[in-house]
Amino acid sequence: MDMKRIAKIILPILLIAGFLTFLVVPEVSAITLREGAEAARCDGCPADLFGDKGAFKQVTNTILYIVGIIAVIMLIIGGIKYVISGGDSKKVTDAKNTILYAIIGLIIAFLSYAIVNFVISALPSSEDEKQEEQTSLLIQSTEG
Repeated sequence: MDMKRIAKIILPILLIAGFLTFLVVPEVSAITLREGAEAARCDGCPADLFGDKGAFKQVTNTILYIVGIIAVIMLIIGGIKYVISGGDSKKVTDAKNTILYAIIGLIIAFLSYAIVNFVISALPSSEDEKQEEQTSLLIQSTEG
């Protein structure tokens, strides 16, 4: 048998089996997106995407720290290359370029860190929404 004939036989069987699975096991198809996300979250992982303790801030800060460390290492390597260049104009130019690009990388890392933290602080987190909800419930209970 060739592959096309096998595929023509197996594909409908798989489709029917998948459809019957949803008919026989309704709770599998009834799982919500939030339940799936809650099940996938590890212990100690942030529950919020944004906010001061959100996952987005942790990931971006970690990446920016790594970029900063790499830029500092490249700055040191450029300095070492400059010192051991021995007056060769090609080596001196390469060392100066390495130092220049490392400094540009540091500036970009610092600015990115500041921008990301500013934007994240401006975005509402679910903690802020919970506090606003509690405040509005408190106001409604005192009015009524």
